This record gives sequence, structure tokens and C-alpha cells, in this order.
Amino acid sequence: MVVGLCTMELLIADSNSLKDKRRVLKSMIDQVKAHHNVSIAEVGQLDIWQRSTIAFTCVSNEKRHTYQVLNGVIKFIEKQAQPQVLDYQIEMF
Repeated sequence: MVVGLCTMELLIADSNSLKDKRRVLKSMIDQVKAHHNVSIAEVGQLDIWQRSTIAFTCVSNEKRHTYQVLNGVIKFIEKQAQPQVLDYQIEMF
């Protein structure tokens, strides 16, 4: 069994309040859940209006498949107009 974890730093430049930030993140998270078989949540910078840290994970029998799923989510998020990806890190366990 292989567990893949990706932690991603995001910038939400047009956010003027926590309500704006949560609206953008909820929409993005719902879209990721609808298109990819991963668990995803906001895990850091919860009270900062324009920054967020999210994490998503995938469990599979093969390391290659896990890596492909995580990369698919990364590319999906990078194509979105909001939020902007600042950095990400992939770990395999």
C-alpha cells in the first residue's frame, strides 16, 4: 500500500475577507473531489485572507498510480484562475 500526500501553498489575490477566501476554496475543493479520487482539505493559514495551505492524499497499490493521481490534481488546480499555486510538496509513504 502506498499513500501519497501533497501539501500546497495557495495565493488568493482577489480575496478581501475570510468569506471570499472560503468561497473560492470551497468551489475549488468541490471541483477536485468531483474530478479526482482524493481526500482534500484546508490545513493551514486558516485566518489569513489571501493565503491558504491545502493538503490532498491518495492511497493506491502502486507508487506510480499514486503519483499520477496527485500530479493530475496539481495540474487541475494550476489551470484554475483562482487560487494561484505558490508551492507544493509531494511525499510518499
